[in-house]
Amino acid sequence: QMQLVESGGGLVQAGGSLRLSCVASGRTFNGCAMGWFRRVPGKEREFLAAISGSGDSIYYEDSVKGRFTISRDNAKNTVYLQMNSLKPEDTAVYYCAAATIGSYGTVSLEHEYDYWGQGTQLTVSS
Repeated sequence: QMQLVESGGGLVQAGGSLRLSCVASGRTFNGCAMGWFRRVPGKEREFLAAISGSGDSIYYEDSVKGRFTISRDNAKNTVYLQMNSLKPEDTAVYYCAAATIGSYGTVSLEHEYDYWGQGTQLTVSS
């Protein structure tokens, strides 16, 4: 089993920045690809970014490329999502997820992830 706990959400003005954190426990962290997703009420969960267990491979959804940055600190069992130039349409619940695929490679499909956090709310005001 693996537990994931997100933090860092909140209320921010449009154009602002925020960094989300996700702390993992229970499994070998560097053996998991990590991803960030978000869900807007009434819509499906949307993939945002993924990073391999080693941190060498990163993949972004086109809609956030250039604004969001995923990173990880394996010594701290933590994955981050730095979000810049935030827009009201970024308002959502943000989730981190872990895929137990080893140290290399990333995955972007929801069903490929094995563990999920409880989510953290981000609200961007206009």
